[in-house]
Amino acid sequence: MANPLKCDLCSKPATVHLTQIVNNKVHKVDLCEECAQAKGVTDPSGFSLADLLLKASLNPAPTAGAVRCEQCGFTQADFKKHGRFGCPQCYEAFRSIVDPMLDGMHKGPVHRGKVPQKALARKSLHDRLAKLELDLTEAIRTERYEDAARCRDEINQVKQAVAPKPAR
Repeated sequence: MANPLKCDLCSKPATVHLTQIVNNKVHKVDLCEECAQAKGVTDPSGFSLADLLLKASLNPAPTAGAVRCEQCGFTQADFKKHGRFGCPQCYEAFRSIVDPMLDGMHKGPVHRGKVPQKALARKSLHDRLAKLELDLTEAIRTERYEDAARCRDEINQVKQAVAPKPAR
């Protein structure tokens, strides 16, 4: 069974799950019942996801604007107001704020992504082909001709597996 989501503010089991879309960007927050009521998320007119995320990430809340991006001048207050950063450098400038948020919302601050199974299989075949070609070259260089013949045969098999199938 998967681990239940935890509240982004206090780590209790989350029962309130918020999704806000701003400029085609999806922002999600998970809260326990107590934190949801305390933050006023039941009042949509007074609720800002960026405000909640910013407050959740600041342990003792420094004054707004304590961190500033050297590149574009964006501050914590700007992030709170707009719900997004001003430039790519902001992610470095606000790392102390962003990393704890991502740790709480995801499996860490680094996006790993997903790879389609067919692409993974194709890459595996290409990697195998490259290794076999290196082995073939080494076998020929060291005059191990039986090994070279075996590599050649395997290379042909892998090339047939990699080759696109003709359309019917």
